[in-house]
Amino acid sequence: MDTTYTALAQFAQTWGLLYFVILFIGALAYALWPSNSKQFDAAAQSPLRED
Repeated sequence: MDTTYTALAQFAQTWGLLYFVILFIGALAYALWPSNSKQFDAAAQSPLRED
């Protein structure tokens, strides 16, 4: 039981870290992608618009 838990915990720590690093890089790339700037600028200005 203890060895199964240890092996599972080690697997989750190793691959979980890799998963979150890849997820972070993907979110960062999406936020900094040049073609998304127009969409983000429009969203930033939306609270200031009077409809």
